[in-house]
Amino acid sequence: QVQLVESGGGLVQAGGSLRLSCAASGRTFSVAAMGWFRQAPGKEREFVATIPRTGSTAYYADSLKGRFTVSRDNAKNTVYLQMNSLKPEDTAVYYCAAVRGGSSWPQTLAPAYDYWGQGTQVTVSS
Repeated sequence: QVQLVESGGGLVQAGGSLRLSCAASGRTFSVAAMGWFRQAPGKEREFVATIPRTGSTAYYADSLKGRFTVSRDNAKNTVYLQMNSLKPEDTAVYYCAAVRGGSSWPQTLAPAYDYWGQGTQVTVSS
């Protein structure tokens, strides 16, 4: 099993920035890639970004390219999501997820991920 704990959410004004963290523990050696998703009230869970174990590249939802950056620190078993130029429509619960080895990359669909964090709320005020 892999446990994921997100942190860093909060309330921010439009145009501001936040950095989310996701700390992984447990059988982290089995994880091939990490991803971020978000879910706004009344909407389906939406893919944000994913990064493979190596951290050498990343893949983003087209609508978020240029504003969001995903990175990882394997020594700390932590993945980050830097969010800049935030907009009210970015308001959502943000989830960290992990996919086991053996899967192709990138994976953008939620069912492809094996482990999930509890989520952290991000609220952007106008």
